[in-house]
Amino acid sequence: MAQHPRNVVLLDLDGTLTKSDQGIIQSVVKTFEALGRPVPDDAELHRFIGPAISESLQRNHVPDDELDHAIAIYRSYYADKAVFDDPNNPGEKVPGRFVNVVFPGIPEQLTKLRADGYFLALASCKPEYQCHPICERFHLTPLLDGIYGASTDSSRLDKDQVIRYCFESIGFDSAAGDRALMIGDRYTDIDGARACGVDTIGCRWGYAPAGEMEEHGAYRIIERVDEIEPAVNAYFAAR
Repeated sequence: MAQHPRNVVLLDLDGTLTKSDQGIIQSVVKTFEALGRPVPDDAELHRFIGPAISESLQRNHVPDDELDHAIAIYRSYYADKAVFDDPNNPGEKVPGRFVNVVFPGIPEQLTKLRADGYFLALASCKPEYQCHPICERFHLTPLLDGIYGASTDSSRLDKDQVIRYCFESIGFDSAAGDRALMIGDRYTDIDGARACGVDTIGCRWGYAPAGEMEEHGAYRIIERVDEIEPAVNAYFAAR
């Protein structure tokens, strides 16, 4: 039985907890090469970080009748095929999801937030089956109270869908005094959280283009990882 009231901190993964750009970008490049389509330029490749892969592929003119095939190719390189250099273990090959590092200071911030009594829930547009091994490999799982991601079909892809799934899973009850806050780095975090009645603290160290978080109405934007706990405490203290 869930205890109420609870203060829930929703955490994005890519660009918020981990620096994952090269694993995603390299998997996207392999996908377009396999499709025989022109590889997007560097600026466009960086736009793949954050949104659901289907959204980014459609934005780059992958037609509907090729979309499922393209997603399958991407996921095979990202999740399964050990063809990329491991940045953490030189000489080893890993799938794209492990071309990844935790931002310095993140474990310490998560530890402090849990000590403060917050319920920490990962809420990612990455498929949930991919979130678990990433969190395990980089020792984030013990620091989180739950891991929630997208489904492998089209039933749960966008951030608002993931947040609602998380809330349903943990028995979130605003009428009982539960409150929530999103921590993320892209417009998808801000828009998705707002659709669920939740504010977002934006992370400047992530992958948002200049001005994006401001344009989408982040409640507050922080510059450094060590600002997470003070910003969260200040937010809930004001509520």
